[in-house]
Amino acid sequence: MTTSSSTGGYKTEKSWKDWLPKDHSILMVLLGTALIFEILGWFISGQSFIFKTQIIIMAGIDLSSGSMLAFTGLVAASLAQTSDFTRAVYPALTDMPVLVPILAGILMGFVLGGVNGGLIAYSGIPPFIATLGMLVAARGLARWYTSGSQVSFFIDDYAVLGSGIIPVIIFLTTAMAFHLLLRYTRYGRYTYAIGSNEQAARVAGINIRAHKLLVYTLAGGLYGLAAVVETSRTLTAQSGAGMLYELDAIAAVVIGGTSLMGGKGRITGTIIGVCILGVITSGFTFLGIGSFYTNIVKGIIIVAAVVADQYRNNNNGNR
Repeated sequence: MTTSSSTGGYKTEKSWKDWLPKDHSILMVLLGTALIFEILGWFISGQSFIFKTQIIIMAGIDLSSGSMLAFTGLVAASLAQTSDFTRAVYPALTDMPVLVPILAGILMGFVLGGVNGGLIAYSGIPPFIATLGMLVAARGLARWYTSGSQVSFFIDDYAVLGSGIIPVIIFLTTAMAFHLLLRYTRYGRYTYAIGSNEQAARVAGINIRAHKLLVYTLAGGLYGLAAVVETSRTLTAQSGAGMLYELDAIAAVVIGGTSLMGGKGRITGTIIGVCILGVITSGFTFLGIGSFYTNIVKGIIIVAAVVADQYRNNNNGNR
């Protein structure tokens, strides 16, 4: 869009750039820098969002990710304590190699995710009910595991995992790996096929039960990895961790364009959704607006995104 102005009898065309302040390039650098660091900050705890995408593409749902993150984080943290702390959860298992707590958290995630997947695939329980049960059970396990006490005083190697650029590298590596899996492998084709039309996928010879079990089991492992990074970053693990993480994850996935009806979605869209959600949350925090307003906005965004998705699906169905 251009406008004309007269100077000394001559008319000159002005572009939109002419209306910006003289220092607009520096301003853009400032805004870009702030956005980058905001995005990186949300990437730190975004591992669990990646697999939420695949579950929803498969027309599933998982309400238990926050509770599973709390419990797996406690398990990992309890094996990462230093012998300098006299009240360790396992006094005989302090100063363990850092690989031990990492694997413990991920393996416990696999176990809980496998329970979710097994119930959904082999008992016929709807994903909403099965994962709601796991939400309550895993939170109870987290409180039982340490009787509600926090776990801290970690070995140095464990604390490093959540510092600096390392969490961002873990997130981006995980996102890239599963992006490639979804786009270029049989695993991805099966996931989209089941989400698009489960009956047609069954007729095509896909083992629906085995694939659902696999997806939910892998999701649990990824929640365990997210828990390791989160506890390492905060240098503490507690039973109350991960509250409402499942809602943030669903919001980010839906905002990123993944259809709750299944069969549509991309990891790259989820990453964009994570960024949008992070900017909204931090913006409200910076302005001193109460967290309950943030939750209201998140709820509105989720509903609006689902309505828009429903509208698109209805239009496509009528063509």
